[in-house]
Amino acid sequence: MLGDLAAPCVVFGRVQHPGGGAPYDVKICSLAPEVRSEHAGLRVPWRLSSLGRADTVIVPGIDDLDRPVPGDVLRAIRRAVDRGARVASICTGAFVLAATGALDGLRATTHWRCAAELARRYPAIAVDPDVLYVDNGRLLSSAGAAAGLDLCLHLVRRDLGAEVAAAVARAAVMPLERAGGQAQFIVHEPPAGDGSSLAPLLAWLEQNLRRELPLPVIARRAAMSTRTLSRRFRDQVGTTPAVWLTRARTRRAQRLLESTALSVERVAAEVGFGSPAVLRAHFGQIVGTSPLAYRRAFQAS
Repeated sequence: MLGDLAAPCVVFGRVQHPGGGAPYDVKICSLAPEVRSEHAGLRVPWRLSSLGRADTVIVPGIDDLDRPVPGDVLRAIRRAVDRGARVASICTGAFVLAATGALDGLRATTHWRCAAELARRYPAIAVDPDVLYVDNGRLLSSAGAAAGLDLCLHLVRRDLGAEVAAAVARAAVMPLERAGGQAQFIVHEPPAGDGSSLAPLLAWLEQNLRRELPLPVIARRAAMSTRTLSRRFRDQVGTTPAVWLTRARTRRAQRLLESTALSVERVAAEVGFGSPAVLRAHFGQIVGTSPLAYRRAFQAS
């Protein structure tokens, strides 16, 4: 699918290293010199042999789940996996990656419309239809085409830090990290155009993370009852106000740890966590490491 192919080109092609220069050399590879999609044809200058030198391989989605994937393509992807390259699928590209056997025993996602079919065809994979992407380290997968942008920004953040990824996100006119997951698209209709959108409230919360923000305070700001607020948060954001706040504060802490020399105690205060211990607990749960270890890794980058 051309949209899945465009997402990594847009993201990785816009990255500029803080010291200058482009850290990614982006190449589109295929089995044949010309590839046709439903709406257009594409001349591709590089063949599958380029995968043998790639550090990261992105597998775009396919438009027909029943069309056989050429064995040469599957073997080239599997060889990349086996030599330790980072391989990520976008949307229904998960079916291609799954066909190599690389996802067996791992968690993965795909477009929510196809998640049940992925689970049926590949029962060894733990399919999660609710998330935007899944990161297993060297093997990653994302949901629909827009989630491919989220996945690519996540990879840039892993490689070069949040400041570089944020610059790319701004250039692409999208958030560095979207709240919630696919669940917000699976079950619920888009917010009605009657002033019920939570976007202004979310912006206000981002600007006031240092404050104590219990549910009644947020509900008063939104001019809603706590029950209505909780329901609309679940409908539009895919989670609860408390969970959203915790993740927003943790994201802010990540940026401060990367871009400032503030102590962990000061960072905890700046983002609205009551103490360094609370920051460490949430940071470990969400990011998977300690604030100091994160700072050492990403400030070094």
